[in-house]
Parts: sequence; C-alpha cells; structure tokens
Amino acid sequence: MKEITRKKLMVFSGRSYPDLGRQIAGHLGISLGKVELKTFSNGELYVRYEESVRGCDAFVVQTCSDPINDHLMELLLMIDALNRASAKRISAVIPYYGYSRQDKKTLAREPISARLVADMISVAGADRILTMDLHAGQIQGFFSGPMDHITAVPLLASYVSRHIEGDMVIVSPDAGRVKMAKKYSDHLGVPMAILHKRRPGHNKAEVMHVIGDVKGKAAVLVDDMIDTGGTMAASSEALLNAGATEVYACATHGIFSGLARDRLEESALKKVVVTDTLPIPDERHSSKVEILSIASVFANTIASVFKDESVSELFGGDNQP
Repeated sequence: MKEITRKKLMVFSGRSYPDLGRQIAGHLGISLGKVELKTFSNGELYVRYEESVRGCDAFVVQTCSDPINDHLMELLLMIDALNRASAKRISAVIPYYGYSRQDKKTLAREPISARLVADMISVAGADRILTMDLHAGQIQGFFSGPMDHITAVPLLASYVSRHIEGDMVIVSPDAGRVKMAKKYSDHLGVPMAILHKRRPGHNKAEVMHVIGDVKGKAAVLVDDMIDTGGTMAASSEALLNAGATEVYACATHGIFSGLARDRLEESALKKVVVTDTLPIPDERHSSKVEILSIASVFANTIASVFKDESVSELFGGDNQP
C-alpha cells in the first residue's frame, strides 16, 4: 500500500498582536487556527488548541510587546502545546525579539538575556524562529535550530526613495548601526554619516560629534528600534546644528516607551517611519509617526519556509547581518 503524505500549513496567533496574525494569514490565503487563550485570576496562562494540529507545519505569531514577559510565556506555552499535540514542525514567528539588547555582558554579574530567551524557545519545542532586524546578528547563534533573520530595510528604503527629494545622506546614530546604515546607503545610492554618541545614564543619549558631510542635505537617521526616543531627538538636533536641511528617522521596531511620544513631538524630526512589528496604542502614537505594514513580508517568508524554498532570495541577501 502506497502512503501519501500532504503537508498542512497552520498559522496561530497569540494575544500580543492578533491583528498582525490575521493579516499574515490573510496574505497566505488561510484563516488563523483556533486556539483558546486565557489568563487565570492569579496571572497564570492557559492554552488549548481547538482543532487537530497532528502532522501540521505550525507557525505561531507572537511579538514581544508590552507586557513582554506575559507574551513571552504565552508563546512558550503555545509551542509546548503544539509539541505535545504532535505538530510535525513548529516555527516561532517573533517580529520583535524581546531582550535583544541584552546580547552580551557589558558589566560583571549581568545575564545574557537574549541567549536565555533562545534557550527557552528551544526547550519549549520550537524547530525554527522567524524574526526581523535583530539588535545584534550574533543572536542567531544563540538558537540551536534555524533562525530566519528577516529585514525591513528594502521596505523602509523604498519609502524613503519615494518621499524624500533632493540630496540625501543616511546617518547611523552610533557605531553599532553602521552595517544597517550601509545597507540603506547601498539601496538608495547615497552617502552615509555616523554620529559619535555616549550614554551618560540608562536610557539616556548624548551626541558628541557628526562624522561625515550632512551640510545642505536631508538627513535620514536609521536604527533597528526606537524605544524612549532620546537618541533620535538628540541626534536630530546635532544634525541640524551640523547643517542638515531636515531630519527624518527610520526604524524597524517602534517601541515608543516612556516619554517617547512627547520627545518625538517636540524634536526637530520631520517624520518618523516604523513598521508594525509591534502594536502602537493611541497614547503612544505621535502625529509624526508613519507605520508601514510588514505582514506580506512575513507571509512570503512563511510560504518559503513551508515550501522548503530559499528565504534569502526574497531579500536579495539583505537578510544576512
């Protein structure tokens, strides 16, 4: 008797960003899988899949939004439940990878939290991680299985090319973002500059020098994330003082915590462009912020993984850090 097996694609969403999960599933031409998610009165979480997942290729969409620890735990429970229900392959789709800034020890007696998160996801039973624009490329090595490192650079660079006219310069806010700035520079065919920054305290930034020519040009600051907005606000002032005509900011992840909204509103930035890897509630949404959808990018990546096709070809190799 000849046995025929058919691969089955199923996409599930946690509660961190269900709208994004539905958009991704919609681009794939399917509906989100049915899963019951509850929180008990003592704060413990409950997960149960309401349909069979046996033998399926399961993708769990859960970004690390606030409250990050609850959403991370929910992701682990969803993966564990799939594993115990005999899903054939489990992929964690994490648009924003939490704790990514803690990728190494900078002081004695600190944890390497990004590695711990990868270990937990692996132990829970995930075979693969799909994520976007990690804070540090080395995090890929923390996970024991494949990690598809997707990038929003082509999407954001395309927006910049369509909306900013005249002479332009791409600006890295610090030495750590130079590689990302170079990708924008190559995409747009424009020069780049670097800011020399120091941090006098936690979540504080002070720009010391502008390295490169920005005079008479529109400066575009690029980063992987905008958290409190301090770096972007300070950088925009420094660039205008150095002769830039106007300043824009592009980042993949719009965290916008704390005083970010007020800082961006009061800053010299003309426009702040981010993607929707994280939900941005109204109280954090500045009038200067424009949000681009990454649902189709993740949907195309999921389709390639499901079909066992190349992911890097979708991005022309730009997904490599």
